[in-house]
Amino acid sequence: MKILIADDSKAMRQVIGHMLHQAGYSGFRVVEAADGVEALEKTTIEAPDLVLSDWDMPNKSGIEFLQELRASGNEVPFGFVTTDVSPEMRSLATQSGATFLIGNPFMPEDFRRVLHACMR
Repeated sequence: MKILIADDSKAMRQVIGHMLHQAGYSGFRVVEAADGVEALEKTTIEAPDLVLSDWDMPNKSGIEFLQELRASGNEVPFGFVTTDVSPEMRSLATQSGATFLIGNPFMPEDFRRVLHACMR
């Protein structure tokens, strides 16, 4: 399994990778991207099985990344891991094709719950 983690904070990318491991998702390969532009490129090159993205990133936001990904026909399971989880953001994420949205602070159980549902 290959997972793309897109976040402008290297520390947050590492935290998310650790949470995935704690949630029981070990043995996967992590591909990292520091913004939406890099994430879109790496999604094309690496063909991940799952994308986890921050919402607020420089150069191209997470929602712009998702919208361009879906416009290209790519239907990889996509989830946001972000600080702000307002009802408006949840609605826009769902309408744009996101599979889930996890708010920070998060626990391994949050990843286990949503990934179990989308990885079946």
